[in-house]
Parts: sequence; structure tokens; C-alpha cells
Amino acid sequence: MPLAHVFGPVVSGRLGRSLGLDLLGGRVCSMDCLYCEVGATDVHTCERAPYVPASVLLDELARWRDAEAAKHGATPDCRTPSASPASVRLDHVTLGGSGEPCLNSDLARIIAGCRDILPGVPVAVLTNSTLLHRDDVRADLAGADVALPSLDSLVESEFRVLNRPCKGVTARGVADGLLGFARGFGGRIYLEVLLARGINDTAENLALLRDYVRQLAPHRVDVTTLSRPGASPRALPVDRDVLARWSDELNTAAGCPPTAPAGHGPTATTPDDGSRRAANATNAQAPVPHVSLTMDTEALQEAVLRSVTRRPQTAPQLAKALGAPLDAVRKALDGLTARGACAPVAETALPRDTDGEIFHAGRSPRNG
Repeated sequence: MPLAHVFGPVVSGRLGRSLGLDLLGGRVCSMDCLYCEVGATDVHTCERAPYVPASVLLDELARWRDAEAAKHGATPDCRTPSASPASVRLDHVTLGGSGEPCLNSDLARIIAGCRDILPGVPVAVLTNSTLLHRDDVRADLAGADVALPSLDSLVESEFRVLNRPCKGVTARGVADGLLGFARGFGGRIYLEVLLARGINDTAENLALLRDYVRQLAPHRVDVTTLSRPGASPRALPVDRDVLARWSDELNTAAGCPPTAPAGHGPTATTPDDGSRRAANATNAQAPVPHVSLTMDTEALQEAVLRSVTRRPQTAPQLAKALGAPLDAVRKALDGLTARGACAPVAETALPRDTDGEIFHAGRSPRNG
């Protein structure tokens, strides 16, 4: 049975080689951001529910682990991190999806299940921070090793235009909720700020965020911009010198080591010494190993399709993430395109990456 909610691994500068888990099963979110790489939100809500039940998702994760173990001739029930092939080959398992993962009310069970199925693999959770004022969400998220919250603007007008949150969600409320969560969280916090040209790249926003990160004291501030097609052509990337200036100023204000700014998604970083938060927090900067996978054509096409259905990617990005030969990935994309399962991304602000490679997206309800 093909995997519907486990995808990747993908290579991320922030999290290394990361296996993705989709906790929503569709575009369910408390925001409808202009830059979102999975497209416009279908279900705009702040209501929690078991959108993908823990039992379904964890069953898939166990099947993925068993398949990986079989590929490498290992037994799937090995329990120690040093013996488990999944542990050696993954830097993180990342809870996300096509919306806000904290909307899944099974979040705590999913985090605990990931630890049981993939012992020794740190659990990271992406979040837009809109639910962090809630005690139940804070308690559920407490089991994670790494939280990656986002906060793009503290200027209310910019926040509404760029992030288009549910009614009643404000930038100040999100910021206060994140501060409260951070005070009780024992893991690492990597704050992300995404800049869109002419929307939230203002001096006012920079000044407000600079003061804010002094209070938050994250382990790192990742300043990003669009590097893949977003939900709206109104969302355009800022120049790299803007990224560099914002990154320097915000990380300096937070007392963090410098980071290398990039597009949304993979972000190159310099690790900190781990002294700013809990001593037992996980180091998220392990090197990304090269893994050569042997997959037949059908298996590779399935892996490629699962990945591009969740975010547009180029052939080289997919080859690196999957550890597969570039020529084989290109052939897989050609085969998927021929049967109408995916298509090149066109008529957007970012149809190609900086190397001129075309982005491909899966043709499904979530991608149009």
C-alpha cells in the first residue's frame, strides 16, 4: 500500500536529512499565506481535530521504517539508535504537512509514536505559531526536540496582508503566545521570518522584530524569502542583501550565531553551542550523509510524486533528497508528467531556481 502521509526524506539546511509527516491530509490551516508553497488554504480554521489520526500516520511510519530496514538487510525491530538504519540515515523526523500541524489534536500521540518507531531520531515540528497561546497545544508540543515557529511581521497591517490569518488572530497575539510557549519549552527553537518584497520588508517591522527576538532568545533566527513558487504571484522574493542585513540584525539581537539567509525551505546555518536553552536539547546540525538508494522505476516515481505533491521541487533537489541518480529522477519526472500526475510549474514569479532548473508540482487537489 503506498504511503499517503509519510514523504521524503528531504534535505534541509535547517534540519539535515529529514523525513516528513503530513498531519493534515490536505490544505488545512489557520492562515492562508501569500507565499505558501502548497497553494491556497482550503479549510481555514483554528479548530483542532485528528485530521490524520495518530494510528494511521504511525502505521505508515512503521511501514516506512520496515521497508528501509529491508533495503539495508537489517531487522526492523532493532531498538538502539546505533543499530537502527533509520536512525543513521535521518537527522530528524519533521511533523508538518499542507497546513498547520498543531491543528491535529493527536499531536502528542504522534510525537510519542515517532520516538517509539524511530528511536534516537529527533522530532521537529513546524508551526505558524497561531495556536501557541493554548495550554493544550503547549503541552502536546512539549515532547518535541525542536520547534520551528514562524513570525513574519509584528506590524498588524503587514501580518494581515501576507499571512491572511483566521478571524481574531493578530500578530501581537501570536507573538505573545510564542513567548509563553518558549518559557516552558525544553527543546530548541528556530524562529523563521519570511520576507516578501514590498509587504513586510519594512524598517518598522525590522525594528519591532529586533526588540522581540531579544525577549524570545531563540537558538537561531532563519530569515528567508521565496525560493519556490508561492500561492500568489503577489508574493515576490527580496534581494539577498536584504536577507543578509535582516539575518545579521535579528541574530545579533537574539544573541545567536550568524546564519546564511536563503529561500523558504532549506536554510544554511551555523550551529550554536547549545548553551542558550536546555542542556539536553538536540543538536540539529548533524551533517547530511549521502545515501545511494536502489529503487526500481515504479518505486522512484512513487517517491518523487509523494514529494512534489507536497511542495514544488526541481530534479536536482529531488535527487539529493532521495539519494537517487539525477538522470533517474529526470526520467521519473518525465514519466509522471506523461501520465498527468505532475507538471512543470509555470506562470509564477519563480518558475525556475537560481540554476535555471524548472520546478515540478504534483497534480492533486492540494496543488490544483
